[in-house]
Amino acid sequence: MNRLQYFRKRLNMTTWMGAVLLTLFQAGNVLAMTVPATGSFAYDLYDIGVNQILLGPVGFTGGVACMCVAAILAIRQMILPAAGVVLGGAFLLRANTVVETIGALIS
Repeated sequence: MNRLQYFRKRLNMTTWMGAVLLTLFQAGNVLAMTVPATGSFAYDLYDIGVNQILLGPVGFTGGVACMCVAAILAIRQMILPAAGVVLGGAFLLRANTVVETIGALIS
């Protein structure tokens, strides 16, 4: 490859990287998730999925089970899968704070 082709290739790659960075730094619309209106079909789904399952005994039991599985994986020297399971279990155990932060502004 001669010098001109190399220069064109580098210029093309630099242009694409600049375009990607420019789109990443652009300000977007601010979104927030709110609880659906009471009595609507969406609220029924939200109530069952979030309040009764995720924040209820099913979510807590799933979080405790994940921590037990992570302990077993760590004992077996499977550290990377254990770290992933710990993160999932922590999400389930602290689901109430996660649900509260979903309503925070996301930019």
